[in-house]
Amino acid sequence: MGSCPIVTSGSSSAGPRGGGWFRWWWHGGVGGGKSNSLVNRNGNCSINGNNNNTNEHCVLSSSLVFLLVSVVVLGSIGTLYGKFMLTANVRSEINAPLGCGLDSEGTWAIGVYYGDSPFSLKPIEAMNVWKNESAAWPVANPVLTCASPSDSGFPSNFVADPFLYVQGDTLYLFYETKNSVTMQGDIGVARSVDKGATWKHLGIALDEDWHLSYPYVFDYNGNIYMVPESSAKGDLRLYRAINFPLTWTMDKIIVKKPLVDSFIIPHQGLFWLFGSDHSGIGAKMNGQLEIWYSNSPLGPWKPHKKNPIYNTDKSMGARNGGRPFVCNGNLYRVGQDCGETYGKRVRVFKIGVLTTDEFREVEVPLGVKESNKGRNAWNGARSHHIDVQQLSSGEWIAVLDGDRVPSGDAVLRFIFGLASFLAVSVFVMLVGFLLGVVKCIVPLSWCPHNMGKRSDALLTWEKPSLLSAKLRLFCSRLNRASSTLRARIRPNSCSGIIILTFVIVVAMMLTCCGVNYIYGGNGQEPYPLNGHYSEFTLLTMTYDARLWNLKMYVEHYSRCSSVREIVVVWNKGMPPQLSDFNSAVPLRIRIEEKNSLNNRFKIDPLIKTRAVLELDDDIMMTCDDIERGFRVWREHPERIVGFYPRFVNGSPLKYRGEKHARKHDGYNMILTGAAFIDSTIAFERYWSTDAAEGREMVDSFFNCEDVLMNYLYANKSSTNVVEYIKPAWAIDTSKFSSVAISRNTQAHYGVRSNCLTKFSDMYGSLTHRKVEFSRRTDGWDV
Repeated sequence: MGSCPIVTSGSSSAGPRGGGWFRWWWHGGVGGGKSNSLVNRNGNCSINGNNNNTNEHCVLSSSLVFLLVSVVVLGSIGTLYGKFMLTANVRSEINAPLGCGLDSEGTWAIGVYYGDSPFSLKPIEAMNVWKNESAAWPVANPVLTCASPSDSGFPSNFVADPFLYVQGDTLYLFYETKNSVTMQGDIGVARSVDKGATWKHLGIALDEDWHLSYPYVFDYNGNIYMVPESSAKGDLRLYRAINFPLTWTMDKIIVKKPLVDSFIIPHQGLFWLFGSDHSGIGAKMNGQLEIWYSNSPLGPWKPHKKNPIYNTDKSMGARNGGRPFVCNGNLYRVGQDCGETYGKRVRVFKIGVLTTDEFREVEVPLGVKESNKGRNAWNGARSHHIDVQQLSSGEWIAVLDGDRVPSGDAVLRFIFGLASFLAVSVFVMLVGFLLGVVKCIVPLSWCPHNMGKRSDALLTWEKPSLLSAKLRLFCSRLNRASSTLRARIRPNSCSGIIILTFVIVVAMMLTCCGVNYIYGGNGQEPYPLNGHYSEFTLLTMTYDARLWNLKMYVEHYSRCSSVREIVVVWNKGMPPQLSDFNSAVPLRIRIEEKNSLNNRFKIDPLIKTRAVLELDDDIMMTCDDIERGFRVWREHPERIVGFYPRFVNGSPLKYRGEKHARKHDGYNMILTGAAFIDSTIAFERYWSTDAAEGREMVDSFFNCEDVLMNYLYANKSSTNVVEYIKPAWAIDTSKFSSVAISRNTQAHYGVRSNCLTKFSDMYGSLTHRKVEFSRRTDGWDV
């Protein structure tokens, strides 16, 4: 941007007088003649010559420098914010080069539920299904994601609309997979031989030139049929399996209407077809339902006399949301509630009357509990499909899809991000005006009255032109904004400094908001291991003086994706009530009789997960760091995996902080105040008879329980038993109060040095077990 002189009719003048923080001097010739342009020490542009366009020689003025500096500073702030505060794109962790990309339709995945009835379903993680092959103790939802087909060579952005087909002990799962290349829906199929705990992607069962979804599969007369949604083709088609489950042929077109989410069921001697036609005049999107009937699923089909059965608000569940089911002799239909966003939740209706001229149903509760973790849960934002069936054992199994973001979230975040950056540019200009380094918004050479030599025709048009006059006036008013603002708000005054500071802070906040919207991802996602997920128990030890810490701690960590339960070991004082906490997961307070640090590792049969994260109540870090640590522990469950490394060496042994470990480029101890351990192995070792003398020392010093655990691990193995993960950041909240357990660092380190000597005599040395930093290929231990 250059200097912006105010030009009046028939004359030209130098730029307005003003100062700036940056001064530039520019000399140069113009055209064939010799003329100079000078930016003087007052920030003015003095022009010698008779060409008005010489003003553009001031382009490298204080304005340009200010804008460049602003871009660099705000860009650095945005970069640092993105690096340390935003969650990584976990969806890019799959092995395939394509697949799992951001999609405006969402990040749909599929989970498995079990129950004694369709109305008492619980997620697979609540059933404590352990799988050593997938390092899942227990297996957790989702059991099928975009990574499942993508890693098998079929790139997919998401999977949804699951339907089960049961053959004895083998389960087949048909679902919509959004092809990452063609960006249309195909029908994928997976198989499970362990009752839905793990699935193997078999391939694409159906791929047409148009979008396919909702693959309703059923038996009839010894054949297996599929009725996928093919509304993009304008009709409803029936496919028959000729080599189940991967080869199908189109059997016939059963209805020449673009029905969506259709199913066929037998009931009272007839076959009934339920579907929605949104193409009709006056049809309400996601609020319309039609019923058809026939003597055979092959047709011909006749419309119900009361069609459309529904043409109502989209939140009422008119659009189908999965397979209907029969329980205790009653028929139930599943519908979608699309009120808040597309596919917000499923609603179940008990069908009371279904005849050729009557239909009545009443809503009943399904009983599936919605997650309180929001975007940090795989189904935290919506779930719009369920297929529930009864197995030969009498147990019910269900597959549900879910999404962590609402419909159109990727597009909305991009729009909000751009809007934030545009607002930042406005605030940057405002700061420039207040400081006097930005002289104008529109260079005069851009305005119609300052375009240089023009033709007679243009001059003739311009004189009577109202548009040209308004444009001139608009340019002039914009360029007076700087002097007007500086006249009203003086940056050297107290009020001016406050306003200037406020504007700068807002610009910084908007920069972070823009980065968060565009690069912030879909909430905090867990890191899968070989395509599988699991959960862990979070355990902390505290007492009454640290209750304020604990409340903040529970509210934050209970929202982390893989946290199943929080156990609070209450060592001293009056315990709080569970109602005092805002927790998204079950919270249990374990009250101890004796105030002992050994209580941290007490054997607890109520803990149902193999992994336990021992995390002090005064440590705050991101959920993403916690999830990365959990992923690494699943790779090495025999190790202590944590976030605070120490290197023990010297003669005599001396306890030192992390700087000492960094200096020696290695560590041989991980503090268990922030570490993952095996709940069975670690606790049993700690409470073994071999560790009795060590536990007595912990009680006598009221210290060193974490040091003892490291020695006990090392004593049982000749290989590496510790693994470090570097957190993006970690805050010790006890520093903001007077309740820190180890306020005197020197005395604290002295006691721990004494522990090192004694534990080394009891359990052997750690000095030869050095593990170097930066061993991991993912860079998580740098």
